[in-house]
Amino acid sequence: MSKYTTGELAKLCGVTVRTVQYYDTRGILIPSELTEGGRRLYTEDDLKRMKVICFLRELDLPIDAISQILNEEHPEKVIALLVEQQESVLMEEIAEKQDKLTKLHELKNSLNGKFFSLESISDIAIIMKGKKELKKMRCTTILTGMPVTALQWFSIIFWIVKGIWWPFIVWIIVASVWGIVVSRYYFNSVKYICPECHEVFKPSFKEAFWANHTPTARKLTCTNCGHKGFCVEIWGGDEK
Repeated sequence: MSKYTTGELAKLCGVTVRTVQYYDTRGILIPSELTEGGRRLYTEDDLKRMKVICFLRELDLPIDAISQILNEEHPEKVIALLVEQQESVLMEEIAEKQDKLTKLHELKNSLNGKFFSLESISDIAIIMKGKKELKKMRCTTILTGMPVTALQWFSIIFWIVKGIWWPFIVWIIVASVWGIVVSRYYFNSVKYICPECHEVFKPSFKEAFWANHTPTARKLTCTNCGHKGFCVEIWGGDEK
């Protein structure tokens, strides 16, 4: 079995020799062996224990709390819960950092080789902020429309094959109700940025519903400056 000196143990765990010695004086990492010359020697089990102590210290647990955990009948159960909790926290931090990195890449690509005013950069920031929510909302709209589309084809085929027309009437009623509900949900969840005055505004339901549009913009009249043209669609469902 391998044995380590205080210096070797400290190096393997990324701490100072004084830290290892301090844990010895506090009774949470007692060396398994002392040489005749008084040198501390640590085993593989001591190394594992030291790594656990370092992990618990990174969680800002005080020495007394670490001592109590390690003296539990089954300390591994407590440590396992702490590991899972820390893993969850780190995964959330990674997701947040990745989201910020994605936004930076999008902004970088948008600015590459072009000149933008401060207002335009602000518009880009607003668009990117709700991009995920907007995509989720659009996916929800598509998914809820799939059963309606399936009912449409079923009713048409049923009419052609069986000569029974009433399922088609049922589809018309269902599709009409679905269209109204989804349209109101959609337009209550979005707003638009005017390319002229850069103000965010919400058009009337009637205007938005009948307006000419692309997947990301809609031809509207800005309620702030009166400009009529394609305005960029953004997420607006967070606001009351």
